[in-house]
Amino acid sequence: MENELDSMNHGQKERLAFIDFSLQYFGHVARTDLIQRFKTGLAASTRDFSAYKALAPNNLILVHQTKSYHRTKDFKPVFKHDPEVILTSLSRGFGNGISNGVQPSEQCFDAVRLIHPDQNIIAALMRAIHIKQPIECGYVSISSGESTRVIVPHAIVNNGHRWHVRAYDRKHQSFRDFVCTRFTFVTPLAQDINTLESRKFDGQWNNQIELVLVAHPSIKYPKAIELDYAMVEGKLRVKVRSALAAYLLRQWQVDCSQGHKFRGQGCQLALANLEVLNGVENTPLAPGYKT
Repeated sequence: MENELDSMNHGQKERLAFIDFSLQYFGHVARTDLIQRFKTGLAASTRDFSAYKALAPNNLILVHQTKSYHRTKDFKPVFKHDPEVILTSLSRGFGNGISNGVQPSEQCFDAVRLIHPDQNIIAALMRAIHIKQPIECGYVSISSGESTRVIVPHAIVNNGHRWHVRAYDRKHQSFRDFVCTRFTFVTPLAQDINTLESRKFDGQWNNQIELVLVAHPSIKYPKAIELDYAMVEGKLRVKVRSALAAYLLRQWQVDCSQGHKFRGQGCQLALANLEVLNGVENTPLAPGYKT
């Protein structure tokens, strides 16, 4: 297979990688997707699918009703998609299909690197989100240990510390966050989701709030912080989904205590409008906040 890939030009490798990526992460791909993405003709896209089938005949099957190729249970990726690039590409709306590892710079360093979930777990979650399909999964919780659940995922999120999936949990009949590295298996269920399980009924996800951040009162020279965050008139206004607000406040170490009483704990910012957190979930994550 490697010899066959080596004989192809870069453009064709990109198109075949797009087919491979789409099957792995979305579950299906059509010639029209290839044409729209790469501005090729129908004949060229047909040749690309033929070339891909020659490389991996057991990876896809044509479903005539939808005029698209679907991923088979025997699917094995032709291209190696680096987990870090995959998640970055997906969060930014998908890259070019080829995900090569990023070479570190000798002069510029990333101090903190997230632990990336297994790419097969991410792929299964993404397909469920894309197809709007419930999944059965094994999940290990800090509070209750390992259990089997049925959830309906609708988004994958980098919360600054780790990747989690936002999903409706049928056991608790509510929308919750599940850490992606804690899944032990993911199995798609051939079921339609219920109306109330869809993203549009996730109130915390759909509601947007505005956080007003200021330099912490304990900072002797607040102008330094104002410059760090490009504040306007001493304030930084950040719009965020209610479901993600507490994660942002924790990541930025924003003092959310009454009277901003944190001292010497690394808090350089304070939340000026504490009342905005009324009704927001996960507020225990916000430093110092008490309901």
